Parts: sequence; C-alpha cells; structure tokens
Amino acid sequence: MHTTDPAALREALRGVRALLLDLDGVIVVAGNAVAGSVDAIAELERRGMPYRIVTNTSLVSRVSLSLHAAKLGNDIPPERFQSALSASAAFAAKTFPGQPLYVIASADARTEFAGQRLLSHVEAAEPGARAAAVIVGDSPDELTHANLNRAFRLVRNGARLIGMHRNPWWLTPDGPTLDSGAYVTGLEFAAGVRAQIIGKPATAFFSIAVDALRHDVAARGGRLRRSEIAIVGDDIRTDVLAGQRAGLRGVFVLTGKHGLDELARLPARGRGGREPHAVAPSLADIVAALDWQDHPT
Repeated sequence: MHTTDPAALREALRGVRALLLDLDGVIVVAGNAVAGSVDAIAELERRGMPYRIVTNTSLVSRVSLSLHAAKLGNDIPPERFQSALSASAAFAAKTFPGQPLYVIASADARTEFAGQRLLSHVEAAEPGARAAAVIVGDSPDELTHANLNRAFRLVRNGARLIGMHRNPWWLTPDGPTLDSGAYVTGLEFAAGVRAQIIGKPATAFFSIAVDALRHDVAARGGRLRRSEIAIVGDDIRTDVLAGQRAGLRGVFVLTGKHGLDELARLPARGRGGREPHAVAPSLADIVAALDWQDHPT
C-alpha cells in the first residue's frame, strides 16, 4: 500500500490495540523530536494505549534514553524502552552466567551489564585471553582499531561474536554516520564466523516486546494477539518487514532515513512476499488514525 491516504491509514490500523515504535526516524531525528511526536506519545499515555519503544540504539542506556526523552518533553520511564543494548545484556546474563565477556560499548551502555563479568581492554589484550562472547555495540570512542583487533583475537580464540545490531548507518546531527553494524560485518569477514544479532530484525527481539505488551494487557484482564500490534518504523526492512515476519502489522513512516523512493525499490510485494500494511507521513498521523474503541478517554 504505497499511499499516505488518511482513510487507507485508518482502515489499515483498525483493531490495533498496542504499538511498537522505533525511536530514530519516528520519535527523534538527529537528536531532535520529530514534529508532532511529543504530543503523539502524550496521547498514547492519556488514552492508556500499551506501547514500547523498540530501538537498535546501543550507544546509551535506557536510563539515558528516558532522560533525553524528558528533555524533549516526554515522560517515558526507562522500562518503556527496549533497546538492542538492553536485549543483548539480558541475553548475555542468561546465556553466559558468570563467564567473561568483552563488550565494546560506551561506559554508559555497559551499565546495562551490571553484575556481569566484563573484561577490561587490558585483560582482553593479554596473550591467550579468552571470553565467552564478544559483544559489539555503538561507541565512536570504543570502536578503535586496537579494540576491534582484541575482539578479533578473542573470537579466533573461541569467543562467540554477538552484534547488538547490524545497522550500517544512521542519521546524526552531522549527517549520515557509519554505524556499528559495519564493524560487526568486518569482524565476521576477518574471523570467518557469523555473528548472532540480538536487535532488529531478529524475530526474538520483537517477541520480547510482544511479551511485555501482553503483560500490560493481561494486567487489565485482557488478551492481545500479534495481529493487534503494529510496528511503526522508518526502516522498511529492519522495522516494517521484519515486524511483519514476526506476525505484526507493519507501518512505514516518512520522517526518517527512508522515503517513498526506497519503498518503490522493493521487489514486488516486498521481501518474503510482503509490503507495508500502511504508509504514514508521521507518528502523529498514525495516532490520529487509531481506532480508539478499546481505549476510551
């Protein structure tokens, strides 16, 4: 449905009872609030619509994301965010309890790994050093040749390679900027391994968010089907089509890095036989088009 017609959008969203929202390109762009997004989030809160912000952001913790949202005018608690970073930390705690990890990420990001055994750069550089896993996130200061070489040697020595995500680039105040997915791909090539990706487009990442929404609805005595959840994103493949493969409705917004030209380049019916359920100018238009019968004022 390559149209932004309001009537078509309302029809595509009929019966939606919960939302998964991408962060960059939907709520913020280059660190600034997208026009209308602050009021849109406030309306979801006022109406009691269950939602989670699902983002591949791995540069900062959920606490920092919440603080930044507050500066932009939204009171969004940290637990409303699900990031590739927080999901990677939870995965590591469950999969490698008590084992050493080499995490390439900012100091703030590493707070999500509280209680886990993280190798310092000095420890990771020791001859014969070993780790259960190398976990790569965003950090311009940490994604250095020296640290990547340490990661490479650890993977060669048996560590599992984990990418918080595989995004190749993102929009910053300085313009399009290389993202950590490029480094993950480089390590794969050099070490001859395939990384496990925790964030979008992994189906498991969406399943964690779905479980959280279902918990919200169950607390009110209700039930929630995947078909009643819409994923809203500006990346057609990582957000929209990946969400659809997880059984969700996919809504593509035009406020981020991809536009209608990118949509037009999709193969017929999209990868895996799909195209977005709907296309919207912005999150504000989506919230305005929602069917609120299950969420009265």
